[in-house]
Amino acid sequence: MSANPTIAMDMSKPAAPDREQVAMLSTMRKQRIQDFFFHKVTLLFAASVLIVLIGIIGSLVVGAAPAFREFGIGFITSVEWDQGNDKYGAMIAIVGTLATSIIALLIAFPVSFGIALFLTEICPVWLRRPLGTAVELLAGIPSIIYGMWGMVVFAPLFAEYVQPLLKNTLGHLPIIGHLFTGPMMGIGILTAGLVLSIMIIPFIASVIRDVFEIVPAVLKESAYGLGCTKWEVVRKIVLPYTKTGVVGGVMLGLGRALGETMAVTFVIGNANKLSWSIFSAGNSISSTLANEFAEAQSALHVSSLLALALILFIITFIVLSAAKLMLAGMSRKEGVK
Repeated sequence: MSANPTIAMDMSKPAAPDREQVAMLSTMRKQRIQDFFFHKVTLLFAASVLIVLIGIIGSLVVGAAPAFREFGIGFITSVEWDQGNDKYGAMIAIVGTLATSIIALLIAFPVSFGIALFLTEICPVWLRRPLGTAVELLAGIPSIIYGMWGMVVFAPLFAEYVQPLLKNTLGHLPIIGHLFTGPMMGIGILTAGLVLSIMIIPFIASVIRDVFEIVPAVLKESAYGLGCTKWEVVRKIVLPYTKTGVVGGVMLGLGRALGETMAVTFVIGNANKLSWSIFSAGNSISSTLANEFAEAQSALHVSSLLALALILFIITFIVLSAAKLMLAGMSRKEGVK
């Protein structure tokens, strides 16, 4: 008995996809299209940052080229800044920038570390939130307010009480005594460094506090259970676990100090001269740009200011690159252990 030809014909045809399969294929097609556009849009955002950075570097290099053609490498080592004769050198501004930033970091790091340590390990629970909020609010104060406060309030008090004390004590030491001599006017390199330290303390303290808070509680509780003191827990548990984040917070504060403009401009004195005394007035790259860029008339003056901006960019890049290399070295050492 032969098979039904109609049934045989139906079995030879491929089965038509049902509605669920069609819907699934359509959904997968839409997802692939969405992923494609999402990838391209995010790539565009990331590339735009690189494009802007390249544009900034390119504009600085082009603008600074006339100054370097005129003065050569001597532009970096020269201390002359004479607008009348169109003679310019960057050494005074470079020294002022590095000196104020180093002073700020030497003061801000231990204070910030102590604040973060107190808030995470010692502070009572009821006081932790108000103090943490106060530290974060300090980071939101505009830099010009710090500068005005430093010039009007801090500088007179500093000249009347602190500078005489430093001169009569540290000024008599053999080597570093030269740093604490000179006119006691209240404004100068040291004052700018102190104001900068107050500005960057909230940034460094906030980062270090957040890093300390991610240490697993079980590690600290185990150490306390073995009889460790708070200092031993911090030194043997917290710091090894968070040293990478601590270095990152310090570098964030240093980057802020290197590029600060208005606060430094108010209290550094804006004097184009070099001195061994940190009491004396000086200048920084950012304060020079703020004071002179709007009034620069000659093409060489404008080019010299752009060359200063390029040097500041290079200094910041070197500092951040050194921090990255240090963090990479610390990670490799952890991997070896």
